[in-house]
Amino acid sequence: MKPNRNHERGIEFLEICFDVFCKNGLEHTSLQMLSEACGVTNAALVYYFGTKDNIIIESTAYCMAKVEDDFMERAPKSVDDIERFLTEMPYITAKLHGEKYRFMYQVYASPRYREQGQAFFKGVNVRYRKYAEMLSGKLNMPADFANVR
Repeated sequence: MKPNRNHERGIEFLEICFDVFCKNGLEHTSLQMLSEACGVTNAALVYYFGTKDNIIIESTAYCMAKVEDDFMERAPKSVDDIERFLTEMPYITAKLHGEKYRFMYQVYASPRYREQGQAFFKGVNVRYRKYAEMLSGKLNMPADFANVR
């Protein structure tokens, strides 16, 4: 988002736009659809984000980071909790976030957004490394073992 704007309103737009993209896909979502869902004009969204491409890039990165946070909130808290985590996560991931993952891969597999996808996944690796380090003490498992590279 451009600086010096109402940050909370911009975040709300990112979340709404991401939901619209997830429902309609990358190629079938117009700026008009996004602005109507947000309850603003096309010009207002352009004011906040500059272009539709920026909306795609920023909403995907922001909302997928939130998905990661949700995943980590559900992470095992102890060795005894690992089974719960492994049992519930495939179902929860598919039910709550399946549409989001599909859209994210649609965006980041596109040659148009390849650079942003590479940067996003680099960030994922850094964040997951931190998660693995955080969990290593709780799970009595070395962070290198828990970390997916």
